[in-house]
Amino acid sequence: MSFPASAADILTSVLLILATITLYQSFAWLQKRSGRIWLNPMLLSILVIIPCLLLTEMPFQQFYRATEPLNMLLEPAVVALGFPLYQQLSQIARQWKVIFSLLILGALLVISISFCLTMLLLNYPQIAVSLSLKSITTPIGLALTSELQGDTSVTAFAIILAGLFGALLGPAWLKAINVHSAKAQGLAIGAASHALGTATISKTSYEHGAYGSLALIISAIVTALISPGLIDYLQVFFTGFVGI
Repeated sequence: MSFPASAADILTSVLLILATITLYQSFAWLQKRSGRIWLNPMLLSILVIIPCLLLTEMPFQQFYRATEPLNMLLEPAVVALGFPLYQQLSQIARQWKVIFSLLILGALLVISISFCLTMLLLNYPQIAVSLSLKSITTPIGLALTSELQGDTSVTAFAIILAGLFGALLGPAWLKAINVHSAKAQGLAIGAASHALGTATISKTSYEHGAYGSLALIISAIVTALISPGLIDYLQVFFTGFVGI
């Protein structure tokens, strides 16, 4: 972790942090006022920040270092999602076997399907590793990608997309396929769209938030435990498959 050293760097960091917060809060106000779910403040902020970086020719790494204090808030933000989980803990405890089984199966399927499809379409192991880790929270996803020789920039982008699609389209899609249970919706969004999806669906009810938080936590732990061995196996399998 590195923070700006000179006075100019500190001033730049403060201005960029204030601009980022102001931009996000402005879009959050717009979404709340309009009631449009697709006016997601994170998505709109990204769509503004990227062109600004290109126009000013500021490297992303410089922007990332300058706004690192904001990135540090991601961990406590994830922890805060555990509050609704605590409120529903007694109910969850009665169903833990089924919940854990579903989330473990979900993690296995997400990793396997993402890796296999990428290899079949692109035959690029580095990208396959990166995309297979798209459905967990950013710090764990990036750490695993680095450990497994994937591309962290691809993983970061895929994680953002997974979160945005889950937040924007997940609840509507689940209702369209007749999944109306708060428990099922929370588990599905939390497992597929990590913190951003869970934060969005938590606005529906505490029950949604509790099961989304549980899915986010368990999916991250399970993925961290099984992905190294599973991805190694899949890489060996596809190496042999291509060699045949």
